[in-house]
Amino acid sequence: MKLLFKNPAAILRYKDSLLLGLMATGAGCGMVYEYLIAHYAGRILGSVDTAVYAMIGLMIMAMGIGAFYARTFRCAYTGFAWLEAAIALVGGAAVLAMAGLFSLAYVLPAQLQHTFGLHQTISLSGGPVFALKQIAEGFPYLLGLLLGILIGMEIPFIARIREDLYKHKLEHNAGTVYGADYIGGGLGAAIWIWVLLTKPIIIAAALTALLNLILGAIFLSHFYNNIKGARFLVAAKALTAIVLLAILGNGTGWMNAMSNMLYSDQVVYSNNTKYQNLVITERIASPHKPTIIDLYINGQLQFSSADEAIYHSFLVTPVMLASARQNNILIIGGGDGLAAKEVLKWNPKTITLIDLDATMISTFKGEQGDVPPWLSQRLTMLNANALNDPRLQFIYGDAFKEVEALVASEAIYDTIIVDLPDPSHPDLNKLYSAYFYSKIASLLAGDGAMVVQSTSPYHSKKAFLSIGKTLAATGLTVDQYHANVPSFGEWGWSLGTKRGIGAQQRITNHADSGFDHDFITYPQILAAFHFSKSFFDEINSIDINRLSAPTLYNYHAEGWRKHDGIYFAK
Repeated sequence: MKLLFKNPAAILRYKDSLLLGLMATGAGCGMVYEYLIAHYAGRILGSVDTAVYAMIGLMIMAMGIGAFYARTFRCAYTGFAWLEAAIALVGGAAVLAMAGLFSLAYVLPAQLQHTFGLHQTISLSGGPVFALKQIAEGFPYLLGLLLGILIGMEIPFIARIREDLYKHKLEHNAGTVYGADYIGGGLGAAIWIWVLLTKPIIIAAALTALLNLILGAIFLSHFYNNIKGARFLVAAKALTAIVLLAILGNGTGWMNAMSNMLYSDQVVYSNNTKYQNLVITERIASPHKPTIIDLYINGQLQFSSADEAIYHSFLVTPVMLASARQNNILIIGGGDGLAAKEVLKWNPKTITLIDLDATMISTFKGEQGDVPPWLSQRLTMLNANALNDPRLQFIYGDAFKEVEALVASEAIYDTIIVDLPDPSHPDLNKLYSAYFYSKIASLLAGDGAMVVQSTSPYHSKKAFLSIGKTLAATGLTVDQYHANVPSFGEWGWSLGTKRGIGAQQRITNHADSGFDHDFITYPQILAAFHFSKSFFDEINSIDINRLSAPTLYNYHAEGWRKHDGIYFAK
């Protein structure tokens, strides 16, 4: 081996292979950085799809700028060596920087309210507060632009170094370097999907940055004499390594602390599962009443113990009344067990519950080891230990696929309850499509009934109407209803029946059935089906939500983002 590397041709081939390997590794790291920044930006900005598409497009454009800018560096060896240190530092600290600025932007108003003794109903949203929020929302794209420029400089530097090694123009230089880049990018994408997505995002960033730093150190060790200011570079890499190791060891705690600052109540538990971010908060509202427990998923409130009884009573009770039998029940979503608690009041024989996140269910079953014992007890008390009832059967997975599997098994249910998050992301749009509803309808008994949580009929009216119209497009008879849930405002649901009279008429016919509920009353249920006089006037202009187009997602975004949830009365 020693004799082999005394051969100049062998040394040249070795160094060339090393450069291509470094290029492929750098490309993989660059791909991970794209996903990292886009993924986290989408999480904090509330629009993953927009952030991902915009960020990838921006970074590709920035890489082109970086490729042009690389020509201004006279020494490609020095440029590449310093470049890897810069990419490692920016990429490793990017998520932490975004979290810090975003937390500052949203904590500042609360601090000002406290400082000046302003009542909590007075909103501080103008002037410097508004400017800081705009900066925080634009900062991820600024980081993406900077990182893209840096990553874009790698290919020109490597191409120039290869030609310098061979001392002549290489005929297939560009193709060879780009080939290594594309292959490395593909491997980076695979590593992101199969490995890094399962880890806290700050850990994924730090590990990727450390790999970038190691890449730079290997290059430095092989081309030390070609690099200007190599001693300073060694010191810079050492300092960068210290920063990245500090992030690796403490980043998760720092991220949690900054994330917790965004909640007005005390965060008592947080967990980044494989699929989502779970946060549970606690608030003391009165010394004479239990504390209020709230659940947030990806920053969005899912329930508050103060009024969840209203939401879940209206979700479950009408559909159970409209069903001829209440023996076999299917719940899609509802991993907190609160819908199951309501269903168990009807003494069913079996409940099948489909939820994507096993950690969510484990948390509300009281089995998640990292949840404080007092909180586990509180959560199981909140759902009346419903998830530990032997009548429950759990299916963990994507509801879209699992429902198709149930259809293939020819399962039939007396009642179906669809309690999924709002269609605030294109991935959720498919779970509100006519195709998905037709599959669910095929699981429903002929004299059964199904209900779908349908967002707010007033704050996102078009989305509400579209859900009802889409459900009706499957051949079901649909009645929509609404109720006020203080934590959410006016909320709505859609009831579908397969044959015979509609759900509203079925419920009306049961008025003398001796119905008794511990919270909701019969007159409340009947009144919930009434809307304002002109509410359904525009129903003919509302489109059905199909798999081929994100119709409902756009309606929902228009109501909650474009109009900021403002209801315009006619």
